[in-house]
Formats: sequence, structure tokens, C-alpha cells
Amino acid sequence: MSRSVIPAAVARQPWRVILPLVVLVCFGTTVLYSAAGGSMTPFAQSHLLRFAIFLVMAFGISRAPSDFVRLVAYPAYAVVLLLLVLVEALGAIGGGSQRWLNLGPIVLQPSELMKPVIVLVLAQFYSTLPTGMIGSWRAVVPAGVLIALPMGLVLLQPDLGTALAIAFGGVVIMFLAGLPLRWFLAGGAAAAVAAPLAFFFALKDYQRQRVFTFLDPESDPLGTGYHITQSKIAIGSGGFAGKGFGNGSQSHLNYLPEPHTDFVFATMAEEWGMLGGLLVLAIFGLVLHWGWNVARTSRDRFAQLLAAGMTATIFFYAAINLMMVMGLAPVVGIPLPFMSHGGSSMLTNMICIGTLMMVDRWNRTPGARRLG
Repeated sequence: MSRSVIPAAVARQPWRVILPLVVLVCFGTTVLYSAAGGSMTPFAQSHLLRFAIFLVMAFGISRAPSDFVRLVAYPAYAVVLLLLVLVEALGAIGGGSQRWLNLGPIVLQPSELMKPVIVLVLAQFYSTLPTGMIGSWRAVVPAGVLIALPMGLVLLQPDLGTALAIAFGGVVIMFLAGLPLRWFLAGGAAAAVAAPLAFFFALKDYQRQRVFTFLDPESDPLGTGYHITQSKIAIGSGGFAGKGFGNGSQSHLNYLPEPHTDFVFATMAEEWGMLGGLLVLAIFGLVLHWGWNVARTSRDRFAQLLAAGMTATIFFYAAINLMMVMGLAPVVGIPLPFMSHGGSSMLTNMICIGTLMMVDRWNRTPGARRLG
């Protein structure tokens, strides 16, 4: 029998997701190169470097056995929660918010780490909860506390977008764990009643203004509505095939705010048009479809919940950012995965990818679940 020229260790890697990710990151790098006026610095070069480093990290995560991952779930949650407390005491302030810890060579945003960690700890919690307790308060109260603690600390920073992302990941796990649907309907009704009170008494002035701007951005196109107005202009002016690489006027003439982070999709759409947008959507579709298949084919409850939650986290990032830049959601400062320039965002999403690769390996490799 003839042997394959491709080493087995290479052939076993999940190329169905790695190759689309490489394409998306490289495409994002060209957009960041253009946003910097045709220079690899300061955005494109660091974007590629971060992806390379975090891809190695993802491969490392993928080698972890299930027993070890279950063992570190609660300690990891406790460590990240402690980091969030330290942000309140020692965190660096930037853009009017206190979200970062300066650790010398790196600046860490612990709230980003909580997005995958909340999925991990709730997957462990529900995988050990007896089936008979799913319909009792024991399935809701402990999980609610696990979600509420980091959400409260993140809202103090203040960072509404990240707090909502943490809540989204947690609620997805609770739903997939099989909690009664009537509880979610009741929670939705309670949220609808509480929303007006939260809007007037809990949100900051600038957060309320974002909602007003979302509802009517044309009311103040040169003030609070400036971001979304310029984003729509950039996307619309790209047309079907775009203005051409390096020819985006909105970003190059500094009309479009944050063209390399929150509004990188608008920067791309102006130069690459609807074709570029469809390419981005298609790649996200491939990644999310692969992640959902990993969850669907998992052999135990912990792996199913973990993979589904990580896939949902990536989906939340992408969906909210795309809706935001198109004016379908308020501006909440959530970057586009694998395209926006930002180390914390790249780290979070590559942790999700590495975890999905890990569960995929558990599904395909007998004995990959245990230590030793």
C-alpha cells in the first residue's frame, strides 16, 4: 500500500476551519494595510503577528484532555474574576473607561477573557448537574450568580457591549442545557419591563445617547450620529465591486472613525464592495457551521455545551459588529473577529477556536479525553 506524502499529524488538523481563518485574517490584513495609508505599520504587521502567535496557542489548547479542562474550569473563572476586581482597583483608563491591566510587556483586558471562561464554567456546571434538577432553582440560581458577578464588574468599567456578550454566552449555555422554555419567556418579559427603568436610571448619558442615535442617526449627523452616518456612506459608496484596493476615501480622508477596529468592515466594503462583504460573510458561515457540527457530533454533555458556547461567542462578536456598522444595532464597541485590529479580541476568538479544535480532537481521537 502506498503511504500519503502528508504526515499524519498534519493531515489530522482541522483544515476546514484553519484555511478559511487564514484567508479571513490575510484579507483583514490588506484592509488594515490600506487603512494605514499603504503601510504595514502600525496595524497590518501586528495583526498578522498576533494571529500567528495565537494560532500556535490554539494548537496548544487543542491538545488538552477533557479531564484537565474540567479540572481548571472553576479555578480559571476565579482567576479572571479576580483580574476584573483588580481592574477596578488598578486598571488603566483609556477612552474614558477603565478596562485594562498594565502587566509590563502586555496590556490585558480581563473582560475579554471572561467571554470564553463563562462558557467553560457553565458547561462544567451543567454537565455535573443531575438531570432531575434541570427544572429546579438549583439549575438557575448558581448559574445566575456565575453570570451576574462578572457582568456587574464589567458594567462598572463601564463596558455594556462586553457585559452583553458575557450574558449572551451564559444564556446560550442555559438554554442548550435544557432549562424550561417558560423561564426564558418569563425572563424576556421581565427584561422588557425593566428595560425602560435601566435606560433612564442605570445607563450612562453617552450610552443613552447611543440608543437615541441608533433610532435616528440623521438627527445629529455631525455629532452623535457621525460614526454610523459615515459608516453607511462608506458601505454604500462601495457598490457591487468597490472603489478598488487603496482607493477608499472615507477612511483615507479620516471621515470614518476607527477604520481599523470597530468599523473595519465599512473600510473593507468601500474598497471591495458587496463582493468583499459576501466573502467575509461566507467565511464566517464556514467557521460557524464547522463549530456547530463539532458541538452536534460531541459524545458527552460537557463537550456539546462547551463547543456550542464557543461557537455562539464568535457568532455574537460577528453579528453585533456587522449590525452595528450597518446601523441595525447601537454602537457598542465590539470588534469584528479576525479582521479588526486588537490583541484582546484576537486572543478571545482564538481561545474559542482552540477550544473547538480541542473538542473536535476529542470527537475523532479515542483516549484523547483523559490525562496521561
